[in-house]
Amino acid sequence: MLSSLALIFLLGLSMAALCQVLHLPRIIGMLITGVVLGPCALGLLDDSILSISAELRQMALVIILLKAGLSLNLADLKKVGRPAVMMACVPACFELLAFFLFAPSLLSITRIEAAVMGSVLAAVSPAVVVPRMVQLMETGYGTNKSIPQLILAGASCDDIFVMVLFSTFLGMAQGSGAHLMDFANIPISIVLGIALGCAAGYALSCLFEAAFRQKHCIRNSMKVIVILGVSFLLMSVELWLKKIVPVSGLLAVVSMACVLKIRSTKFVVKRLCEKFGKLWLAAEVILFVLIGAAVDVRYTVSAGAACALMILIALVFRAVGVLLCLLKTQLNKKERLFCIIAYLPKATVQAAIGSVPLSLGLPCGQIVLSVAVLAILITAPLGALGMDFTYRRLLSPYES
Repeated sequence: MLSSLALIFLLGLSMAALCQVLHLPRIIGMLITGVVLGPCALGLLDDSILSISAELRQMALVIILLKAGLSLNLADLKKVGRPAVMMACVPACFELLAFFLFAPSLLSITRIEAAVMGSVLAAVSPAVVVPRMVQLMETGYGTNKSIPQLILAGASCDDIFVMVLFSTFLGMAQGSGAHLMDFANIPISIVLGIALGCAAGYALSCLFEAAFRQKHCIRNSMKVIVILGVSFLLMSVELWLKKIVPVSGLLAVVSMACVLKIRSTKFVVKRLCEKFGKLWLAAEVILFVLIGAAVDVRYTVSAGAACALMILIALVFRAVGVLLCLLKTQLNKKERLFCIIAYLPKATVQAAIGSVPLSLGLPCGQIVLSVAVLAILITAPLGALGMDFTYRRLLSPYES
């Protein structure tokens, strides 16, 4: 296992650096590394690490959620208002609808399997979008109309919304099909997940405050370990209560992070974000290399044309959803086009959950994973390069 981890980190980071030089997203290099090292190519990764690949990816997902919750600025969401709330769910719903309508005929899967595939593919990538929106806020492009804030807030909530849908549709695919109660359970899962997360966040903040008042200040590094432990526990609660009541462990983790942010000082929040950012550096490499290793290249190539067409159709639906969100706003045509481009890239969420149906033995598992990886390879460079090369032409610089 140690030699496999060495290959994952050293080759993954080297390929990521090469892609960065070529102005491509780093994740593309990590994915290619996984494909090359995986069992379908050189087969250099040990079976012991491949056997716990799903658990490692879930740990990476928790780190993503905590980072999103601590970075999410609720004030920005409130400031931007209706468009940000709509951007958090409408484009994803439109893309999911495209898969539900067209994937059964194009990819020979059932409607429920199409819904699972759509919920995997519908999320935008924070790994690609967030750094670029932060850069725009620093340089002032589009900030007159709060465009970076709009995209940043919408994209952060978009991932959470999609992952809740994924959990729901995955449960349906594992059962006997879709029932009315399954859809009724969605709001119950959301409400209970938020409530559980808020309670956990409040309890943790009280613990940290009590320790501080008694002059037993808990170091931020120790806080990170405690927060991670509670997060893993919240994810487990979802499984423990699955047969009794639906609870979204994903939302619980994000809600906990949001409460901690609200009840902590700006300095503490900044330090926690920095530490989770450092954890993400390692988790990102493991996540994307292992997702690349799970891909059956031959299967992906054979289904390539149909998969690419499905992804294209879904992106058109997503663009329509973005335009619908921006109706009756002050944004001009160029600025709306930039918002569409910014909402194209997929990577992080697809890597984290793309192989889950396969690991659970669902018939659609291999095709879902193939479409997820192909979507990353197509949309991550398209969105990243699109934003980098168009923001000066499509957005106006800040004018004081």
